[in-house]
Amino acid sequence: MQKRITPINYTSRDFSSIKLDLIEYAKRYYPDTYKDFNEASFGSLLLDTVSYVGDILSFYLDYQVNESFLETSNQYDNLVKIGKQLGYKFNPAPTAHGIVALYAIIPANSTGLGPDSDYFPILRRGSSFSSRGGAKFILNQNVDFSDPENETVVADVDQATGVPNSYAVRAYGQVISGEFRTEIIEIGDYKKFRTVRIGGPAISEVTSVRDSEGHQYFEVDHLSQNTVFVEVANQGTTRNTVKTILKPIIVPRRFTVERELGSTFIQFGYGSEENLQNNLLVDPSNITLKVHGKNYVSDPSFDPAKLTKTDKFGVAPANTTLVVVYRVNTGRSINASVGAVNAVNEKVLVFPSIQEGALLTPAKQSSVVGSIEVTNPSPIVGSVDLPTSDELKKRIYGHHAAQNRAVTRQDYVSLMYSMPSQLGAIKRVNIVQDSDSFKRNLNIYVVSQDPNGALVQANSALKSNVKNWIKRYKMINDTVDILDTFIVNIGIEFTAVASPGINKYDLSQAGISFLANRLASRKRDIGERFHITDIYQVLDAVPGLLDVVDVKVVRRIGGSYSNTVLFLDELTDPDGRFIDVPENVILEIKFPNADIKGTIL
Repeated sequence: MQKRITPINYTSRDFSSIKLDLIEYAKRYYPDTYKDFNEASFGSLLLDTVSYVGDILSFYLDYQVNESFLETSNQYDNLVKIGKQLGYKFNPAPTAHGIVALYAIIPANSTGLGPDSDYFPILRRGSSFSSRGGAKFILNQNVDFSDPENETVVADVDQATGVPNSYAVRAYGQVISGEFRTEIIEIGDYKKFRTVRIGGPAISEVTSVRDSEGHQYFEVDHLSQNTVFVEVANQGTTRNTVKTILKPIIVPRRFTVERELGSTFIQFGYGSEENLQNNLLVDPSNITLKVHGKNYVSDPSFDPAKLTKTDKFGVAPANTTLVVVYRVNTGRSINASVGAVNAVNEKVLVFPSIQEGALLTPAKQSSVVGSIEVTNPSPIVGSVDLPTSDELKKRIYGHHAAQNRAVTRQDYVSLMYSMPSQLGAIKRVNIVQDSDSFKRNLNIYVVSQDPNGALVQANSALKSNVKNWIKRYKMINDTVDILDTFIVNIGIEFTAVASPGINKYDLSQAGISFLANRLASRKRDIGERFHITDIYQVLDAVPGLLDVVDVKVVRRIGGSYSNTVLFLDELTDPDGRFIDVPENVILEIKFPNADIKGTIL
């Protein structure tokens, strides 16, 4: 007897279509066996049950497939897990950043003509403050009250002689939201890739991990990374603008932080103390010149970011006690309005003059410590809501494209702007491939900014920090040169016609104000083309201005201006529409009120 081939419709996936297919199947192949298709019959119950199971299985199959891909996933937990697979580090605890003003009363020197430099303190990083709303903040950098850029005014004078007794000094520091908490964790016998859960759901960062033997563990992006950068105080002449210098160190003891919604974990590698004691830190020459009794030398690959022989992903703690310090937000409200931060909770002050042999009066020293006050001149803000599913998808896509490396020009630019501010501020950066080089040499032009907001050339310490910062991200065949950007100060002179009955002086000032707010206030990019037509467009928006007759862009040189030589006429378009700026030059209107002049006809 020939075997009957039963066609199956695989497109039926919901309850109704599956049941109709089953009924059609029974009528076609079992017409004499099953005839009762009444909705109340027992056979209909069986058909409904099979259809129900098929519908449920189809639903979960579609759900699992959709949630397996970033493009179609909707569940937040699944997006976090997919992002983790793609290297995206999810942080469910937001952080608010801001600037606070710190005040201290310093005793006057013996002449009364200035503060006594021996009593200038340093408020150490980690000091804490709080706002009227209960939010807590931590000082993120050391604040040196001896900095010459600090504002100093007379605080108190002798009523009889009029000689100042003390001076008030105002300094600024960066703060972040949260407070430090400590957790002690007992670690038992050795275990590979040990994972330890810490704290609660609002952990922003893990700041320190030490064991009972005094060993410090460093956080890394991935366990195969054995080099990190630490900040060392800059003792050079540029310490006023660049507080710290980056130095790479090797970290055999390291961990990664893994986050999920509501949980935070730290994970270690699977190395042991024996691995560490067996010539873990080796001479690079011993890595590159592995002769092994041969009468020739091979050419092995050498990675300067990995100078350890062990392949155990770091040393895992065993039979010890871990002391974990982490920063956690104390509440949902982590923002502070202007002036809301008004309480000093914990202040860690040191007097550098004591280390230099100065003898301080205990009463004056205690007076300085007790005089510390704080306020925030600008709002301290930070996102308090987690990104939506769509926003999280975009962040994962962007991070995956960058891949924690610098390959394209945009990768390098993003890397420059992500450098911590305490290592020196980079205002603008431009990446240009060196056409005269036979290798892939990149010229990185950087420019910084002074306290008044004017552009200045970056000092040597800042450029050194930049170079160290990008070493761990750049391609191995890339060579980079950190170069100064040429600053060219320009001015604008315009001639316009006023509408009848309009005060010409007021109209001229309005035109200058419009140009200052819309053109001069924006810091241009290095090598950005200057569009003269933008000047016409801004002036056309000035009420009462009938027509713009002429516009000139002129050089400002001498005095406090830059002395860079640049011939603007040669770089101006023949139609006068724009100025082509070289790739290593940046234009700046330094003093808008003086550099912009207008004549009204």
